[in-house]
Amino acid sequence: MALNKNGIFSVASLILTIIGIIIILLGVLKYTDYAIGFSFVGIGFICIGWAFSALKGRV
Repeated sequence: MALNKNGIFSVASLILTIIGIIIILLGVLKYTDYAIGFSFVGIGFICIGWAFSALKGRV
């Protein structure tokens, strides 16, 4: 399966969003003392995934 640049951006966006959600859930469910830090990092991953999603078709 050959991926073009839009497919690569789609896969990268999906992976970053999933990692961000996992990090947020990990902070909330397991490490409650550090939940704020985990949440900020998870939101950062989601924002980068959103930026990759916005780049589809433009680059």
